[in-house]
Amino acid sequence: MTEFAIEVPPVVALPIAGMDARFPVRRVYCIGRNYAAHAVEMGHDPDREPPFFFQKNPDNLDPSGQFPYPPHSSDVHHEAEIAVMLKSGGTNISPDRALDHVFGYALSLDMTRRDLQGAQKKMGRPWEIGKAFERSAPVGPIHTVASVGHPDSGSITLKVNGELRQEGDLNQMIWKVPEMIAYLSEYFELAPGDVILSGTPSGVGPVERGDRMDLAVEGLGAMTVSVV
Repeated sequence: MTEFAIEVPPVVALPIAGMDARFPVRRVYCIGRNYAAHAVEMGHDPDREPPFFFQKNPDNLDPSGQFPYPPHSSDVHHEAEIAVMLKSGGTNISPDRALDHVFGYALSLDMTRRDLQGAQKKMGRPWEIGKAFERSAPVGPIHTVASVGHPDSGSITLKVNGELRQEGDLNQMIWKVPEMIAYLSEYFELAPGDVILSGTPSGVGPVERGDRMDLAVEGLGAMTVSVV
């Protein structure tokens, strides 16, 4: 039996709709500017350029329904997304076989300390301080492929205190889910437990303590997250 020098960190494990078993998380990859309108609102050309990814930490994924407003920021933005959960992986996966590796899908938010991210961009530094902070990725229950298939179209909306902020369609993704999996597998060895956040439509904006965020995706249901 292996002995460890310190207490072993807990495995991050997410709820699965209709199952007692949970989904263990290995890595979290997030694609940037994957909707043309969002690329424009962030000041970038929406033409199809090679995708880029950043990472969050497994324990940033939080199914609690609460988002604690983080320190050292006064401009925290919501980004409505779906999360893709992998059941298997590998390298150099072909796009036509990529969906074979998907376990399921979930609603998710990529919460962003926009002021800190902006400062890092200006200095040419990594974004983690603006993206990978504690509980920065609220997530809903995972819906298995067996129950929902592979959603490649359908509305995605986010309301804050009942006001519609973000509205788009999954078919507006510049890089579709199979392409994201294939591209990542050229640079990383993907594995069971990996999660991919698929980008956000336009309309990102700030939240404050006390706000209520309602995210809905056609075919995947809805979730509510309170800013505390």
